[in-house]
Amino acid sequence: MTLDQLKPGQAGVIATVGGEGALRRRLLDMGLTPNTKVLVRKVAPMGDPMELFLRGYVLTLRSEDAAKIGLKEE
Repeated sequence: MTLDQLKPGQAGVIATVGGEGALRRRLLDMGLTPNTKVLVRKVAPMGDPMELFLRGYVLTLRSEDAAKIGLKEE
């Protein structure tokens, strides 16, 4: 399962962070690292972007980028 498949109110734990080069580095720098719990707070009406809560702060992420983040069972 990937992060973009979660609905508002659902949570997951990051297993893998995909992407290449600068994109992967940016995702990691934003705190999207393995074993981090992520909660989906809201999704925009057209489905993009999505608002996440992790590590005590709110992060807005495009669905295209969220699809590169793999989740595991909590």
